[in-house]
Amino acid sequence: MIIGKDIIEQHNKNEAENFQADFDFLQNKLTKSGVNVAEIVNKISDFQVAIPSWALGAGGTRFGRFSYGGEPSSLEQKLDDVGLLHALTHSAGAVSLHIPWDIPGDVKAIKEKAASHGLIFDAMNSNTFQDQPGAKQSYKFGSLNAVNEDARAYAVEHNKEVIRIGKELDSKSLTVWLADGASFPGQLNFQTALSNTEKSLKEIYAGMPEDWKLFIEYKPYEPNFYSTTIQDWGTSFMLANACGERAYTLVDLGHHLPNTNIEQIVATLMYKGKLGGFHFNDSKYGDDDLTVGSIKPYALFLIFNELVYGMENNPNNPYPAWMIDASHNIKDPLEDLLQSLEAILIAYAQALLVDQKALKAAQLNNDVVGAQDILQNAYRTDVRPLLKAARLKTGAALDPVAAYRNLKVRENLITERGLNVKATGL
Repeated sequence: MIIGKDIIEQHNKNEAENFQADFDFLQNKLTKSGVNVAEIVNKISDFQVAIPSWALGAGGTRFGRFSYGGEPSSLEQKLDDVGLLHALTHSAGAVSLHIPWDIPGDVKAIKEKAASHGLIFDAMNSNTFQDQPGAKQSYKFGSLNAVNEDARAYAVEHNKEVIRIGKELDSKSLTVWLADGASFPGQLNFQTALSNTEKSLKEIYAGMPEDWKLFIEYKPYEPNFYSTTIQDWGTSFMLANACGERAYTLVDLGHHLPNTNIEQIVATLMYKGKLGGFHFNDSKYGDDDLTVGSIKPYALFLIFNELVYGMENNPNNPYPAWMIDASHNIKDPLEDLLQSLEAILIAYAQALLVDQKALKAAQLNNDVVGAQDILQNAYRTDVRPLLKAARLKTGAALDPVAAYRNLKVRENLITERGLNVKATGL
């Protein structure tokens, strides 16, 4: 299914009157406060978030998986689905592939398919957390940290193969997430596991092109429940420093223990120039992989406040790679992704409204009440008209979810692909 500009323009005509009234009211209010509305709209228009190839089908739990119908059963169809998201929002202009789930059969054709949707290939993702059919080594007891030297070499070679595929697709980065760890005390030696992991990552780093970045992800638990070798941002930061200047920490919102101060982690990493990427989702208890902003929208805003500050004040930190990493267990995957994109842009727009000079003055004067008011005034501003203005500027739908439903996208996908298809990958 292809959504043309004329279809979106027709949808926008039905929404235009209400949008213009809301936008005029907000613009007048913000302008009186000294806000450059046009500049903020431009920044929202430019903000792009990568869609992972594994997020386009129904997710699941350890107990079951419920298909949604019309799921993409090939990489080509996944690119078509990301193309739908990008046509509706103009903020999903990149795709992040997971190997070996989505190995391109014909690289030239895949690149042409992506280009036809205005997409580029973002970070590549390796998989050493599950054994593939015909695998010569097993990751049951670890991959990059394994005591078995052959298993470690096998995992390193897989990452190098992912880099080779990424080079052909014009990607510029590799994300490494390890399930390596232990479920029982005494199962492994912590120092040996960490040493093996560092050696393996250095070997992978040495095999990257000079213009590539390495993103090292972390997670406190799951699938191992006693220890994870790269369990927190500090371990990731340490390993990134050991690898080299083009190695960075990647922050996944779900990969933290409850009530962790993620915004402080973000600020610290950007201060040190080592925040490489960001995976967006939301959680109540652990790595729930829920729709972005569905549980803790204020926490998301506070994180973006630090991201916006860091992007302005930490030139030593590269522009972060943004990606959604969620699991759609009971929602239409594409609607879930549309909601996540909306939440990300809302938090970004709210953070752009923070008066950083006034906030700095309040901090220097120890004005705790004033500092809180500055943040909460920005957070409580309904910035959705700014998002709509950005979409109107780029030719996207004013209300992507409404357009998706009015155009019966899921029904059309089921007609084209069938009801009982299952997305490739996880």
